[in-house]
Amino acid sequence: MAHIAIRTDLSPMTSREIDLGAGSRKTQPRATRPRWERVLLIGLMVASIVLIMLTLVTGIQRAHADSVAYLIEVTVRPGYNFANADDALAYGNQVCDKVSQGGTYADLIGDVKADFQTADEFQASYLIDKAVNELCPAQIWQLRQSAAHYRPAPG
Repeated sequence: MAHIAIRTDLSPMTSREIDLGAGSRKTQPRATRPRWERVLLIGLMVASIVLIMLTLVTGIQRAHADSVAYLIEVTVRPGYNFANADDALAYGNQVCDKVSQGGTYADLIGDVKADFQTADEFQASYLIDKAVNELCPAQIWQLRQSAAHYRPAPG
């Protein structure tokens, strides 16, 4: 009879390992990418991150008021006859206040026409446009929403 000894250095095998052949643990080599592919992937990721960061930084610019542009637009154009630059700015700021308080475009047009004693729809809309675009650009969307369905009075 053969001498049977228990070997403690053996590890338990699964039935799959037994089917593959006892003790033959063939590990699959890990698939690695060539160096140039890794460098290219890293470069593309870095470039993407940089472009995203630049877009976020430059794309989020706050709208700012430009009183000089407003003054040039409304004092050079005939028809408004403001006494001075302070009066022009005060009127533009009043328009901005009315927009921010929810005033409708039709009300604004009516107010400007009454204040300047004109029936000219374009002259009124021009002043409103310049005041909001240059003095309170944050209110542009609100003004556009208010003017969406505005129709001038037949005249």
